[in-house]
Amino acid sequence: MKILSAISAIAAGAALLAFSVPAGASPDSRIEAAARESYVFRTYLKEDEIKIESREGVVTLTGTVSENSRSALAGETIASLRGVKAVENKLTVKGEPSSSLDAWLSDKLKISLLFHRSVNAGKAEVTVKDGVVTLRGYASSQAQKDLTTEYAKDIDGVKEVLNEMVVTEASKNEPRTPRQKIDDASITGQVRLALLLHRSTSVLSTTVAVKRGVVTVGGKAKNAAEIALVTKLVEDINGVKRVKNLMMLEAAAGN
Repeated sequence: MKILSAISAIAAGAALLAFSVPAGASPDSRIEAAARESYVFRTYLKEDEIKIESREGVVTLTGTVSENSRSALAGETIASLRGVKAVENKLTVKGEPSSSLDAWLSDKLKISLLFHRSVNAGKAEVTVKDGVVTLRGYASSQAQKDLTTEYAKDIDGVKEVLNEMVVTEASKNEPRTPRQKIDDASITGQVRLALLLHRSTSVLSTTVAVKRGVVTVGGKAKNAAEIALVTKLVEDINGVKRVKNLMMLEAAAGN
């Protein structure tokens, strides 16, 4: 699949934060510690059984995850750590692998919504049948409901979205969980996977670099609308403070 095959081509780039590891620890030990302490592994992947082993910068992932997209996210995040030369992703999906396109779409949609801070992903219930997505649950505003629909429609493979979410003031007034500090590798993993999941950006040639939450995006686009879309999508990813979009129009890049 497109997402899983893309992992092996990702270049390492984001800075490794200073985690609590012994002063004399080897580079491989530091990579393993940084991966385990990353926001992605502590939140999205905390229920999965993933073993991380680094040898001379080549990281091997083994174990099981609950969904295909979690395997992709793990690989994306690890590849973004400083010192990582390559990732061998041997993670398998727990239970019987599903060949159903609907199950695959549901998987992609659920994890994509989790990345976006402007949608209430925790209150959204997702079902997919024959490529048609039905969203139920609660939204704190009509704008949030509409944005959830917009993101869902743009997931590669989705044919139609029926949004039956209920707008309720109760959802708006729920206490918010304090924001956690999100490391650059986790931001990079989320951004790269999000760009791959959305049909409007999956075919674009983009590069992603993150430093202290500031995301720099480069590459080529066919028109200004595509560049604006990438900026909008990336700005709403958890942990992103600012976006520097250095993408160029294909015609201009070719001169």
